[in-house]
Amino acid sequence: MIGGAFDTRPRVPAEPLGVGLIGAGSIARTAHLPAYAEWGIPTVAVASRTREHARRLAEDFSIPVVHGSVKELLEDPRVGFVDIATGPVGRLDLIEAAVAAGKHVLAQKPLLVDEAEIPRLERLLHAAGDRGIRVAVNQNARWAPAWRLATLLIRDGAIGEVIGVTHLHDKPLPPLAGTPFDDVPHMLISDYLVHWIDITRCWLEGSTVSSVTAADGRVPAQPDVAHNPWNADVAFRTSSGATASIRVVGNARTRAGGCPFWIHGTEGTLRGSVLLGSDGLERERGGEITRFALEGQWFPDGFAGAMGELLTAIAEDREPENSAAHVLATVRIGLAAVESAEAGGSPVRPPHLDLTTSTRQAAQ
Repeated sequence: MIGGAFDTRPRVPAEPLGVGLIGAGSIARTAHLPAYAEWGIPTVAVASRTREHARRLAEDFSIPVVHGSVKELLEDPRVGFVDIATGPVGRLDLIEAAVAAGKHVLAQKPLLVDEAEIPRLERLLHAAGDRGIRVAVNQNARWAPAWRLATLLIRDGAIGEVIGVTHLHDKPLPPLAGTPFDDVPHMLISDYLVHWIDITRCWLEGSTVSSVTAADGRVPAQPDVAHNPWNADVAFRTSSGATASIRVVGNARTRAGGCPFWIHGTEGTLRGSVLLGSDGLERERGGEITRFALEGQWFPDGFAGAMGELLTAIAEDREPENSAAHVLATVRIGLAAVESAEAGGSPVRPPHLDLTTSTRQAAQ
């Protein structure tokens, strides 16, 4: 098995349901659809605000049907579930429409950007659960091979109880200036770092977040056309005493970088990295270092992992590991981080923010 006793590769049922894709933007073209094609997940229909974009995407990926509206796609009996690959504005409306149509859902991250929408989402998830409809979130980085293996090792007690998680962003930022992302307030914290926040909360399961602090700022020589800050720090503390730190120093000038991480535990340490070909993981325990073999990469395998987990959960009649209910803790940490950044880095203390262990029974 890859990674010693664990297989980090995506799990996909032998006969997966057909995907109805909502959204025909760059993330669907460069990540979602290549992953589904590689792992045998059939995309049977697509709909988008711009029909021409949907048509070109369908031609390039041999999607048989282009629908003129989301309503038409949701009425298509070939669509077993929907992949909502759109921006966060209006996403909750799409999830609600899909659930009303009896379709399972995989929604893009960040799941929510407005705290006022959380009660509505909770009611929607309750209604979906009553009907046996699964709603999951495309937290695809959970299946980046090094991060996935680290998660499985932590669950297996490989380093004892986690006492600290540290991430460093040692790579260039993606192009932001001139893109819609650059107009999103605190974009690094509210959107880009959601994957890092999410995987960290997975590694700290079983504790309660007691405080969140975050700050962002411009860096030397950052061009005026780049509106958003290029550096950011997010940190949180938990009831167990464990802490987490995520740091983006800026638009790092390097070709040999990556995103290194350290997970320190009471009985050992995990060290690894993701992206830019830096992928790797090792464990130090009892004076011995074990280096693990990894297979695959975050892009595109992580996207197949998130989708495959939903499909497998549907086939096994259980909640997916990346269920929207589970990801709500990530949402709350992210919202607290933005609130802290707005307040100049002052700590925010979310009320009783549990990092639940309820999905640990999901398939490994």
